[in-house]
Amino acid sequence: MSVPLVPLLIDGDYCAGSTGVTVPVVNPATEEVIADLAHASVTDLDRALAASARAFVDWRETTAAHRNAILVKAAYLIRERTEEIAEILTAENGKSLTEARGEVGFCADATDWYAEEAKRAYGRVIPARASDVRQITLREPVGVALGFAAWNFPAGNVALKMAAALAAGCTIIVKPSDETPATAIAIGRCFTDAGLPAGALNIVHGVPTEVSKYLIASPIPKKVSLTGSTPVGKLLQRLASETMKRCTMELGGHAPVLVFADTDIPNAVARLVSAKFRNAGQVCTSPTRFFIAREVYEDFVAAFITRAKQVRVGNGAEEGAQMGPMITARRRDTIDALVKDAVAKGADLRLGGHAIAGKGYFYAPTVLADVPDNARLMTEEPFGPIAAFTPFDSFDEVIGRANALPYGLAAYVFSQNPGTIARAGSALDAGVVGVNHTSVHEAETPFGGVNESGYGAESGIEGLDAYLRTKMLTEKYL
Repeated sequence: MSVPLVPLLIDGDYCAGSTGVTVPVVNPATEEVIADLAHASVTDLDRALAASARAFVDWRETTAAHRNAILVKAAYLIRERTEEIAEILTAENGKSLTEARGEVGFCADATDWYAEEAKRAYGRVIPARASDVRQITLREPVGVALGFAAWNFPAGNVALKMAAALAAGCTIIVKPSDETPATAIAIGRCFTDAGLPAGALNIVHGVPTEVSKYLIASPIPKKVSLTGSTPVGKLLQRLASETMKRCTMELGGHAPVLVFADTDIPNAVARLVSAKFRNAGQVCTSPTRFFIAREVYEDFVAAFITRAKQVRVGNGAEEGAQMGPMITARRRDTIDALVKDAVAKGADLRLGGHAIAGKGYFYAPTVLADVPDNARLMTEEPFGPIAAFTPFDSFDEVIGRANALPYGLAAYVFSQNPGTIARAGSALDAGVVGVNHTSVHEAETPFGGVNESGYGAESGIEGLDAYLRTKMLTEKYL
């Protein structure tokens, strides 16, 4: 059977690569090849760079109202095509259709948000020291942007970068993951069908290191936005430093969960099980290190296991499936190695801990209790369906253990004591903190980490600001 070609988008044209090189796109739930992915050659990348630079000259001069109108239409088309995009997303990523639909809805919300924020890129007037001088600041688009997106949220990751850059008046070249490229193309079509001029948005595919090195080395782009791992972020930041490109780095995490003795256990368990096994744990904000007050430790772990056993694992395209597969066989094997290491070092395996036989890269929902601090699982981001539990005895102890790693993306606190909540929220070294729930990223809220989880923010007013620069203009009246 022939499979469809996932094209490039260059200068308004959805096209094959100039060399004809393709790689297979695999459904992780069935291991079937579902598409061929066109890879960009150096010639193709040069075309994308030139198109972005040419389009920027005109796009930056469009009014905020005009950019708003195009983005509003794009958001409308995303919503109109929700089912189509969700089915593509599930086929190449594996998450359930329910999750995929929710992600596509987030894309539309974010695009609408940036459409409105385009009209609010305000400058200001600064009182001068002389009566014949006026001092004002202007907010200008930074230039051509590069967006590198991960596979775990193949719609949301690319839509955030597209919408923010375009709203600010920038043009953008997006490099999605080779595992999930068709979703990016489907989102891109919503923008181009909404009337976006040729060259304002380009989408390229290829070997990640080769594409990123070539694009970042060019003097044309002025901005880099990455959603990816910490090692990749460090590499791209080094490359960007050669031409002093501005960067936004949304990198990995290892989110601690602090469950205090006064917690509403049923609420906490329900929310944490849902968050833990969402997208098979392949979420940068996924709760991973569970620190539970010793007084409620065994009761909490038992309740968590009871609910985790109810999670239905299967092909995300099938009705009733709640948790899909790992993205690749390699990721599944990495998860299994982390579990085996933890057990070898004394952790108590209470649920799962094995790959699921048959087609697809499935791994069972897994719970480990009494995980020692020297287990790899406690220092390496698992990015999989593993919950690692350990008890704590005091506030200072749990804050110290939660902040012990170099990562600082998300953290969670469950307590009914306002004082405990306030102290923990202030003490946790994280970019986003969820208290008594796990929804830490909305279109209108800034999202980003600290330390080795990166810097800068997507979403919210901060997300638009990342694509703007400030110019100070001082005028003396003659």
